[in-house]
Amino acid sequence: MSSHTIDEACLDAYQRELDYLMRTLRRLGVDPDDVEDLAQEVFLVLRRNWRQYDPTRALKPYLFGIAFRVAASHRRKRWHEVPLGIIDEPDRGPSPDRTVEANQARAIVLDALNRVPLKRRAVLVMHDLDEIPVQDVATTLSIPLFTVYSRLRKARRELEAAVTHIQRRSVIR
Repeated sequence: MSSHTIDEACLDAYQRELDYLMRTLRRLGVDPDDVEDLAQEVFLVLRRNWRQYDPTRALKPYLFGIAFRVAASHRRKRWHEVPLGIIDEPDRGPSPDRTVEANQARAIVLDALNRVPLKRRAVLVMHDLDEIPVQDVATTLSIPLFTVYSRLRKARRELEAAVTHIQRRSVIR
């Protein structure tokens, strides 16, 4: 496969899967301000490794695996960063074209997902939200099948507990 053909294939994948990838990165806890940059990073990794990609396999689980590793690396880097000053956070209020109820529900789910540790969150997002079969989740994340089931079960319980806690907290306010 020529370099030009690889570039075209990657560009096509980028255009087809960008929305999915940005949702996935957000679900993995990436700050909205960093999602676009990390999406670019995922596609740079995809471009570098395109020759190793098996086109008989679905692209989304392959992209998820890359996104998971990029997000985890980003989290490690951010954890080590020391803020130099106070910066006003940009207004992240609901956009006018969305209903308040839908935005509140989405915020609760994202907040709850952020409370689930990343390794278990990745399994939950891949299987329950992206509907990727458990076997493909295990292959993509390079973990045993029973580990996937264990993480999935625990992540579901953690997510449910987090949603309940967030909802109770918002009722008290």
